[in-house]
Amino acid sequence: MDEPALIRDAQRGDLDAFNRLVLAYQDALYNTALRILSDEDLAADATQEAFLSAFRALNSYRGGSFKAWLLRTVTNACYDELRRRKRRPTAPLEPESDDGEEMDSPSWLADPSASPEEQLDQAELEHAIQHCLDALPTDFKTVVVLADIQGLDYTEAARAARVPLGTLKSRLARARLRLRECLQAFWELLPTAFRLEGERGA
Repeated sequence: MDEPALIRDAQRGDLDAFNRLVLAYQDALYNTALRILSDEDLAADATQEAFLSAFRALNSYRGGSFKAWLLRTVTNACYDELRRRKRRPTAPLEPESDDGEEMDSPSWLADPSASPEEQLDQAELEHAIQHCLDALPTDFKTVVVLADIQGLDYTEAARAARVPLGTLKSRLARARLRLRECLQAFWELLPTAFRLEGERGA
């Protein structure tokens, strides 16, 4: 994919070019929204709103990481949704099935290439991680999702979260500490499946 060319064409109003960009990044935006909102329907809505906002604001993009620029739009959409939810009952921590029952092993967590045992371990681990993420304040959760899950470097993550670099580093350090404490109960899973990384270079 020639991303710069697609961006230039999309900025000139080429919908096909923009749609190719959507296809390239929709999973990253949806997964970010899902981690922050913990609700599949709300995450889908936030992702759609993010792409609409991105298309309207595309001419304001001035270079740098396009992924980080898009993740900022979906982070904003998530924050808007969270502000709306303050006026409504909160969603459960765990995703629900169509009949309203909480799912022990949501399908969106499954790795089809893994063995049944590995899928079970992965589902249990994802359950633990998401539970501990949901226990974090939204600002902490957001920086963890951007830096540790989406893999943005600190500068990109700070831009996506719209905070100074120092604020991002401080929040990330405190969030990682809280996650480590929360995940102690699931420690037996951590050596082979998940480790919170130490500081990465900005």
